[in-house]
Amino acid sequence: MTSNTYDFNGKVVIVTGGGTGIGRAVTQGFLDNGATVVAVGRRQAPLDETVKDYDKGHTHITDISDHAQVRELVQAVVAEFGHLDVVVSNAGIFEGGEVEHVTDEVWHKLFSVNLDGLFYLTKETLPYLIKSHGNIVVDTSVSGLYGDWGQTAYNSTKHAMNGFVRCVALDYGAKGVRVNAFAPGFIETEINREVWSDPDRVAPYTQRVALGRNGRPEDCAGVALFLASDDAAYLTGLVVPVDGGTTAATGQGRNSYENDTRSVL
Repeated sequence: MTSNTYDFNGKVVIVTGGGTGIGRAVTQGFLDNGATVVAVGRRQAPLDETVKDYDKGHTHITDISDHAQVRELVQAVVAEFGHLDVVVSNAGIFEGGEVEHVTDEVWHKLFSVNLDGLFYLTKETLPYLIKSHGNIVVDTSVSGLYGDWGQTAYNSTKHAMNGFVRCVALDYGAKGVRVNAFAPGFIETEINREVWSDPDRVAPYTQRVALGRNGRPEDCAGVALFLASDDAAYLTGLVVPVDGGTTAATGQGRNSYENDTRSVL
């Protein structure tokens, strides 16, 4: 799953949203590198598919927007394995729409999963991560760095998540806990298959990518493992774009001045 190898033998890892997409790639990346991993989600079948080939792969059904369920998850993991070393907060949902068309229900649902879930998971795991000098890796989004058309509610949750990561990193760094995030751009997963499988619909996304291709889940897995590894021991409070260079641009059209020979005096 990853080009580089890391020594996660003896480490216990929780990955939320571990049944599909980026979460599956991250879960399998840690398993390939020796960790004991608990893949978390709301549906058993995808979780089972993720860990089926791994002796150290485990699953747990949890709705991360429910604080009591998150508390039970963390207590169960620590009771079974004795400690906790890495937490990957990956679970999240998306719904678009301009503000006047976003219902209260959609607004609160996005915040309950994307932000509240991160808060509950962090709050419940920090006491154990302090003991292990462990770390948290959060899957946010480039949509938490800038704006997007028709995504006000979603982007608001992601901006809040990035701010949360930086603040918790400051508060707990001296206690031995590192907190970092990776911010994916357009990643080809099942949830957006109808877009990336259609050449016309995906073209506007791909045209913005400096590397000329859309991301894949394993592109995120490698960054997540690095941030959780000892190689990143002096890194905390980072939000690392995993976007093929999308955020390197100003937003102007591609090649808009490529053949412009004017000079400025």
